Amino acid sequence: MSKKSYRLGDVCKLLDLQPYVLRYWATEFPMLRGEEGAGANRAYSESELALLRRIKGLLYEEGYTIAGAKKKLEQEPPGHELDGAVAPLFAPDASEESVENLEHSVEKLDTPNDEQIETLRRGVHAALKEARAILARLQPRD
Repeated sequence: MSKKSYRLGDVCKLLDLQPYVLRYWATEFPMLRGEEGAGANRAYSESELALLRRIKGLLYEEGYTIAGAKKKLEQEPPGHELDGAVAPLFAPDASEESVENLEHSVEKLDTPNDEQIETLRRGVHAALKEARAILARLQPRD
């Protein structure tokens, strides 16, 4: 049973990155150990591809530095990069129940603006009340 592997060029296309970026990341992130294929070509496993997606997200979308991304990845449990994998929106074997759930979710999005504003107003009111209570406790007593 062979595992799927991706060549450097394929990974670059999938992640919309230049090869020099992947090579640099391989020097900076020790957990990226692309297997050497025929010649000097690297081959990346599925898990390494998921890790590369995670690194790209941390650096490009979340604004981490290389050092910050390293620390973040070290703090995450192994395999965490697979937790955020995006599932297809509509699975080919979608059941009638999942379609009903989707319709219910859409209905929840269509709540009137007044309800949403009232919910926000109550939340702000509660936060202000809590802040005032904290300030009252911090006031010096004469």
